[in-house]
Amino acid sequence: MLLSLPRLKPKPNNFIANLLSTATPPPPPPPPPPFSSILRECKSLFDAKRIHQQITVRGLIDMSSDIVAMYIACDSPVYALAALQRLPPSPPTVFWWNALIKRGVRLGFLDDSLHLYRLMKRLGWKPDHFTFPFVLKSCGELPSFRLGTVVHAVVCSDGFESNVFVCNALVAMYGRCGALVEARKVFDEVSQRGIDDVVSWNSIVAAYVQMGYSRRALKLFDRMTDDVRLRPDAVSLVNILPACASVGALMQGRQAHSFALRNGLFEDVFVGNAVMDMYAKCGKMGEANKVFEGMEIKDVVSWNAMVSGYSQSGSFGDALQLFEKMREERIELNVVTWSAVIAGYAQRGYGNEALDVFRQMQICGSEPNVVTLVSLLSGCASVGALLQGKETHGYAIRWILHRDDSDPRDSLMVNNALIDMYSKCKSANGARTIFESITPRDRDVVTWTVMIGGYAQHGDANDALEFFSRMLQGANAAAPNDFTISCALMACARLAALRLGRQIHAYVLRNCYDSVMLFVANCLIDMYAKSGDIDAAQSVFDKMYQRNAVSWTSLMTGYGLHGRGEEALQVFDGMREAGLVPDGVTFIVVLYACSHSGMIDQGIEYFNNMSREFGVVAGVEHYACMVDLLGRAGRLDEAVELIKGMPMEPSPIVWVALLSACRIHANVELGEYAAGRLLELESENDGSYTLLSNIYANARRWKDVARIRSLMKNTGIKKRPGCSWVQGKKGTATFFVGDRSHPQSQQINEVLADLIRRIKAIGYVPETSFALHDVDDEEKCDLLSEHSEKLALAYGILTSAPGVPIRITKNLRVCGDCHSAITFISKIVEHEIIVRDSSRFHHFKNGSCSCRGYW
Repeated sequence: MLLSLPRLKPKPNNFIANLLSTATPPPPPPPPPPFSSILRECKSLFDAKRIHQQITVRGLIDMSSDIVAMYIACDSPVYALAALQRLPPSPPTVFWWNALIKRGVRLGFLDDSLHLYRLMKRLGWKPDHFTFPFVLKSCGELPSFRLGTVVHAVVCSDGFESNVFVCNALVAMYGRCGALVEARKVFDEVSQRGIDDVVSWNSIVAAYVQMGYSRRALKLFDRMTDDVRLRPDAVSLVNILPACASVGALMQGRQAHSFALRNGLFEDVFVGNAVMDMYAKCGKMGEANKVFEGMEIKDVVSWNAMVSGYSQSGSFGDALQLFEKMREERIELNVVTWSAVIAGYAQRGYGNEALDVFRQMQICGSEPNVVTLVSLLSGCASVGALLQGKETHGYAIRWILHRDDSDPRDSLMVNNALIDMYSKCKSANGARTIFESITPRDRDVVTWTVMIGGYAQHGDANDALEFFSRMLQGANAAAPNDFTISCALMACARLAALRLGRQIHAYVLRNCYDSVMLFVANCLIDMYAKSGDIDAAQSVFDKMYQRNAVSWTSLMTGYGLHGRGEEALQVFDGMREAGLVPDGVTFIVVLYACSHSGMIDQGIEYFNNMSREFGVVAGVEHYACMVDLLGRAGRLDEAVELIKGMPMEPSPIVWVALLSACRIHANVELGEYAAGRLLELESENDGSYTLLSNIYANARRWKDVARIRSLMKNTGIKKRPGCSWVQGKKGTATFFVGDRSHPQSQQINEVLADLIRRIKAIGYVPETSFALHDVDDEEKCDLLSEHSEKLALAYGILTSAPGVPIRITKNLRVCGDCHSAITFISKIVEHEIIVRDSSRFHHFKNGSCSCRGYW
């Protein structure tokens, strides 16, 4: 720049030499006209400071604004600010404050921008309608709702509440801060004044999309397009297309695509990428590929969108092919590309493949980010890869969790994924350690949900409910979401905890969870059915506005569990009338219901017709149900013939079903055969050994009983102890065989002895074949009286008011003698006795059981 200065006239004055000289010049003539251009063209801080020095020496005060501009052009905000602070406040020079604030926002120095705004006001400068949008953007991107509201107050006090640019910035700020109510209020005020423009609508639509309210965003967008004053632009489409994708609104997505084509907006690469991503997330990869191929300009986001789409739709071959093509064309494989492939595999349950891609990523030297690690942990969780999960945990500790500069939100995301991984890998202690390492104030609803869900599905359901209770209490209480509620209901279903399940149902109704979300309602049906109140399950089902296949199947399963096969088949018919097509799972439930209700002929008919009428090919689970159905009815020869005719190799569940039938009908020879096949399949467990041992004991083959017990001991297999629990006034009481640990043990045994004496008087005879020990009959009777379900019943009667149902849950199949004894007891007490065992429900009332002998 300085070399161009000699062209200034008159030449003899040698203006630049004199200007930059440190000697005291003679009294100068007025500065030549090009002097201001020298300031504008200066791009070096060194020269700028020398020019500033000479201007100061010459006393050219009226050029102060030009000096600020020169320093800003040299990217020297400190010197620019120093010069700016010497200026007296005036509306024209607010421009330079705006320039400095804008620079801070552009470079991400948001706190510096807000500091400049506060300093500007403190020095007496008044912000204008250009200042506030930059300041509000800083508040939104931090995000800082508190500072945003303070700036909003200044906007109103300074009279800018009717300025559309400022109001649009307010809507955007509140949206970024998650304050949707405030954003909508400002937007509505703008609309009522009639000053709204396309930016106003784009801002409010973006706020709804960011908060996950995609359907409301789509309704707003429809209103926007109906207004003749407004014409959607590229930003409008980039906002609304992700909303279409998130809710599968394919028709509206196509309309947006068509609008882009008609109005020349499709050439914008951001619009093209959004259209392609919408089609991919709506499962229309063919159309997404057409858009991709038709794009003249593609960036790495375009390629990543296609790779992600193929991965998430399960088209891994296409995803990897495109992935390789990116390599061939030397397109940058960034962390998003790798993460998309890893996430795709993980979401579809292909954990090992996700791990393989991660190894390739490391070989290529690409650094994983938070999304990569979270996806990888999800992959480890899906296949139970605890070792690889721990390796990923170690990596996360080194690069994210223990770094001072890491984002706390990123750390929380990784910790939540670690809890989920440890839970699904059945390492409850590992999950709990991570959970307790997170400070209570930093735990979000996801943290609680993965912990509760982990215990509910893979650990101790009691712990799940304990964590749910902790979540709702204390100074750091968190509001559960639909997924949290569903996990808590699953825990109640596992424990048959009807009272707690009802309390959670009441909480759902009080807090209006979108009129009970579909999957929450399905969990309520499942909880009530598995907690012994099938009528309440039916009531929930009847009140549902929307039902899916899970709703119908859950209710059908419930009726099957309770031995109400006819009602189960009525639900099946209703499902078909509603237009839903039964699948393999549906027919497993139908066959189960028939088996537990003694509906043999109907079960056989459904099995024979399901392929011909419904196109459902019988799988090994359907054959296991049929073996169970025939076996319970004593048609063991038919069950064996069915197994021989199976088109696939019988799996362990088929042989367990046959072994169980042999236990019911005391068929020792066939029981030995079934147990032998289980041994060949290396699928022996405590249940199959116990069944065979019981068969031998019933046949009084005590040596064989001793042999089986010795075999179990030598192979390290332990028999699960029988355990029953009952809900009382003061909570749940648990009993094991011969339990004497309860504080009321003496009273419990006295009540039980009195009950046994009374039912013997009306015909009860102890079935000593269920006392599986080689002792005399009198001692067998004593052993039978100590069974856990009898102790639980005695406690229930002792602590319950007359007429109140007594609900007992047992972890194993109910003992035959206990079944007989409870049937008799139901004649002499004023209680309905509801027993849930490992197979089904038994409702005892007035001397009869709902199972009718099919159990």
